[in-house]
Amino acid sequence: MDNKKSTYLNYGLGLALGLATFFGGCSPEKKEASEEQAEDVISQDSVKQEESFVQVAEFKGQQVTGVTVTDHGRIFVNFPRWRKNVKYAVREVSDDGSSAPYPNEEWNQWEIGGEQSDSVFIAVQSVVAKGDKLYVLDTRNVQFNGVLSTPRIFVFDLSTNQLADIFLLSEEAYHSDSYTNDLRIDEKNQMIYMTDSGHAGLILYNMATGESKRVLDNHESTSAEVDHLTIDGKQWERAVSSDGIALDEAKGLLYYHALSGYSLYQVPTDVLINGSEEEVEAAVVEVMDTSAPDGMILGTDGNLYLADLEHHKINYVTPEKEMKTLYEGDNVRWADTFSIYDGYLFYTNSKLNEVNGEVDKMTFSVNKVKL
Repeated sequence: MDNKKSTYLNYGLGLALGLATFFGGCSPEKKEASEEQAEDVISQDSVKQEESFVQVAEFKGQQVTGVTVTDHGRIFVNFPRWRKNVKYAVREVSDDGSSAPYPNEEWNQWEIGGEQSDSVFIAVQSVVAKGDKLYVLDTRNVQFNGVLSTPRIFVFDLSTNQLADIFLLSEEAYHSDSYTNDLRIDEKNQMIYMTDSGHAGLILYNMATGESKRVLDNHESTSAEVDHLTIDGKQWERAVSSDGIALDEAKGLLYYHALSGYSLYQVPTDVLINGSEEEVEAAVVEVMDTSAPDGMILGTDGNLYLADLEHHKINYVTPEKEMKTLYEGDNVRWADTFSIYDGYLFYTNSKLNEVNGEVDKMTFSVNKVKL
């Protein structure tokens, strides 16, 4: 929806003109004093930002996108099969920044063209820890060439590091060009909610019955609003649909957002689970205009954290629906996925807009900033 983008940009332009008018009316002496004060504030903010930033791990030539931290501080990351020479799919990061394949080497040894099975990762897009389980979302879509076999979620018992379950999507829940992107676990309702960024829509999986369904297929709220983002003056030309997802279990609300777009939506989980397609569509609420994000997460403070991909920021939406900035600058290079642990927001720098061909000489990182 170009109008939404225009509204977002016009707001920024109006704010800039308003500030220019305000400072233009100051006397030269006051202007100089204001500039000195502003520089001091900026300097103090920069120091505070740097003190709150920690690089957790770095990977050369392997594009990390997903990160999740368990209740006990274990860190897991994943690497999607977007190109050849992806060496591993899931790894566990140690306190010293080193990492090891999870749950073992064998699960991470698949290569393009190899045999598919239920004991190997093919194309992992997301990892999410919940309680004593690790949920690994395998899109089975290699290099965006279409689904090779049924998308599935591998569930690992973190106390034993053994496979505990496999959740297979039904044929009605996905399309041949689906790219199941991210997921949230609803323990109360025994549901898993997923976004599909390859073919706009949301997917639900019932952990109690093994049934799955698709909702909001090609709906306005799950579809890309624009065909490009502008980052550092350059256009990143992609129309990516439903991507970011966040769950408020207490209020029974699911939030979602297209990557190529500026609109945040919500829908009640009880309607998602029990309602007809018409009822689900009627229950969708457009919450507000935001920055264009990738992943999202809801904090225990009630804030909804999301990136501003176009301006190297990590923003958050308060319970009062105000958008504020948590962190910004060169240490934010396409903040892809979020996880929260021990007062820190963990995020990956996947640098999607910077990739142009092979990535063997590039570095990608997992970081954390103080909340």
